[in-house]
Amino acid sequence: MTLYPTKADPEQEEPEPRLRDTPEDISFEAAANTIAFHPSQDILAAGDVDGDVYVYSYSCLEGGNRELWSSGHHLKSCREVSFSHDGHKLFTVSKDKSIHILNVEEGRLVTRFSKAHSSALNSLLVIDEHLFATGDDGGMLKVWDLRKGTAIMEMRQHEEYISSMAIDENKKLLLTTSGDGTMGVFNIKRRRFELLSEPQSGDLTSVALMKRGKKVVCGSSEGTIYLFNWNGFGATSDRFAVKAESIDCMVPVTENVLCTGSIDGVIRAVNILPNRVIGSVGQHLGEPIEQLAKSHTGQLLASCGHDQKVKFWDISSLCSVVVDDYRKRKKSGQLKALSSKALGGREDFFADLREEAEAPKKEEESDSDDSD
Repeated sequence: MTLYPTKADPEQEEPEPRLRDTPEDISFEAAANTIAFHPSQDILAAGDVDGDVYVYSYSCLEGGNRELWSSGHHLKSCREVSFSHDGHKLFTVSKDKSIHILNVEEGRLVTRFSKAHSSALNSLLVIDEHLFATGDDGGMLKVWDLRKGTAIMEMRQHEEYISSMAIDENKKLLLTTSGDGTMGVFNIKRRRFELLSEPQSGDLTSVALMKRGKKVVCGSSEGTIYLFNWNGFGATSDRFAVKAESIDCMVPVTENVLCTGSIDGVIRAVNILPNRVIGSVGQHLGEPIEQLAKSHTGQLLASCGHDQKVKFWDISSLCSVVVDDYRKRKKSGQLKALSSKALGGREDFFADLREEAEAPKKEEESDSDDSD
């Protein structure tokens, strides 16, 4: 008797989940203000305008994103989230003036500073395993020591909200940007204020260290990028206007390239020195972008916007970008697509339509060239 292999029931066979270039979007019930990647695992945290904090594991497999836990401890909007360097703790700050520290594994509240500032908190920077800094809407900066359970430095040098912070490799000089248009420099080793830069036009919204710490880059609400030399903090060394209404957030991708988020919803990749907009990484169509974050592998960028979504973008190609000093004449005003999901990229539904529309124009141009 011959035995034939029985056919498996097609209903029982589950198709293999498709592998995507990037994880799928994560949708929230309210707009996310802030996102942060875990330093070593495929985990992302987000805080929203209702004060809720969510932690997700993400994957490039279709249907692979999973909510691990959420926390509703904040009474008002969560303005910033950040993981500790070892990835065990999640720091969150809120408009309700409180700082929360949560255990990443199960989302348990470990430490709470309920009235941490007298004004709403706006920014947060984890410095090392013991120290972290917070900035508020009134321009107050505080540096906290978890060993002492209190702030060890409190300074108000800015006249407006502190929008962003960065620190040098030696964990000595803390840089702040503010809505008053200045950058502040604070020596946290000696616990003293160093100086404020000259004010720029518009709010300074973001700060990052580039070129192996030799350059400080600030974004502004006017759409201008300002550069400072390290130890030349008083006045800018260079500036250039990005063709965007604003630069609301930015994140360094390499020593020379950073990504900016704008009120127009476009994420631009920008080269620093030579100063050049390289192209578009992606977009939240017509919705302002609140924050950008780079994954621990450096392959993914995440963005959150007013469309209540966190989106992921493949930025692996930016690591090999080389921009020379020679400026080529631009043929069109459209930003070059740097990822498959950016407008004009291979996954852009409208790209073919635009190309078809542009083709007759090119033919007309070539006809007119012949007649000269």
